Amino acid sequence: MFMRPSSRTAILDAAFRLAGHDGGSIEITFEATAKEAGVTKGGVLYHFPTRDDLVLGVVGYVAQRVDEAMLDRLSTPFEQATAAERIRAYVDVVAAGRLTRADLAIFAESLANPALAAPWEAVLSRWLAVDEVADRVVRARLRTAHLAADGLWIADATGIFAPADDRQAVIDQLIDLTHTAQSTEKEELS
Repeated sequence: MFMRPSSRTAILDAAFRLAGHDGGSIEITFEATAKEAGVTKGGVLYHFPTRDDLVLGVVGYVAQRVDEAMLDRLSTPFEQATAAERIRAYVDVVAAGRLTRADLAIFAESLANPALAAPWEAVLSRWLAVDEVADRVVRARLRTAHLAADGLWIADATGIFAPADDRQAVIDQLIDLTHTAQSTEKEELS
């Protein structure tokens, strides 16, 4: 049986699509969102009484989508995942193109506003934390993989310096960094 997404989800999807069309600006209006979602402006206002509520809803929705994409990449429950497995999930999501130009624009614009940055910080801090790794070299490998994946996301999203010919080789290097770190992490636990 086909189930329609809730109006709230349809509105968030629509606002996200609008952010992607506009070069990524989160200058989202009630009117444009309503039109894109196929609902009335009143329908948008019912779920999001203020523009700030709508923008915060979109940021939270996008951060949640990123979190879910990374959870899909883990082969173990999150609570049991090592830092290397979490970073590898992030690299996998970036490599698969699951983080788009609109995701990047929403992320970048939200950083200037602490309320908008909070959903991203909640998601990314739990995935990209490496503080529990005792070995400084292993932590550095994991941070390098994370930061290089950030760069790949930016390159893919903007088309600037995108490593078209070398993209897979870059991804393989990032994955290798996480595998090397994973092996060392397991040795530390033994």
